[in-house]
Amino acid sequence: MKEIWKPGTILYPVPAVMVSCGDMEKSNIVTVAWTGTINTNPAMAYISLRPSRYSYEIIKKTGEFVINVTTKELVKATDWCGVKSGRDFDKFKEMHLTKEEMPHLSCPAIAESPINIECKVKQIIPLGSHDMFIAEVVGCMADTKYMDESGRFDFAASEPITYSHGEYYGLGEYLGKFGYSVQKKKKKKR
Repeated sequence: MKEIWKPGTILYPVPAVMVSCGDMEKSNIVTVAWTGTINTNPAMAYISLRPSRYSYEIIKKTGEFVINVTTKELVKATDWCGVKSGRDFDKFKEMHLTKEEMPHLSCPAIAESPINIECKVKQIIPLGSHDMFIAEVVGCMADTKYMDESGRFDFAASEPITYSHGEYYGLGEYLGKFGYSVQKKKKKKR
């Protein structure tokens, strides 16, 4: 049996990321759960922010931001950067995070993040409570300590986190790879 609910944002879990913006001198971090991939070629991503957020005007003015993937190790900083305002705090300093220069942008990345995604804003769409910043991904940085022997990034080893209805979760066990349900089974040799 199912109950009828009012329309809402029920599609969970979602990534919990820290978005850095500004420049190397004056920067900020905002925690975002409304984010994701929207196109492959060119690579594009989005974040949605409330116009009242301190980072909103920074990103609107500069036209760039970095999506920093978060981890179990960064969960406290992720939460803190989401509930405290950059108007009142230097979040890099308060959370002991390191600014890392990026090759394609003026804003810093978070060095402690295993993946940093450089984004240039292409369009801002007002949606109601949030505005969506659609951006082209102009570069990515990946921490080599999470590369496996084949040169593939091992997301499980980085222990990424997700957000679901006000709570943070680590990702669970490996269940299969894309296409496994239709993959032909190898015949056993006798």
